[in-house]
Amino acid sequence: MSKIYPIGIQNFEKIRRDGYFYIDKTALVYQMVKTGSYFFLNRPRRFGKSLLVSTLEAYFEGKRELFEGQKYAVN
Repeated sequence: MSKIYPIGIQNFEKIRRDGYFYIDKTALVYQMVKTGSYFFLNRPRRFGKSLLVSTLEAYFEGKRELFEGQKYAVN
């Protein structure tokens, strides 16, 4: 079964639970969290800001099951 692209979906939980195609960026999320710095997310429209924020939300809420099989799982 091939995975479908999550066109128009900005919710990390929905992408992971419904089996959409997802490029693992958890290493970058882990690096952002561990540096403890401020970040200004300056990207054009439709370049994943909402998905990144949704991923960070799942990370801080400790939704471990969403990170299974990813490079950096929630500890």
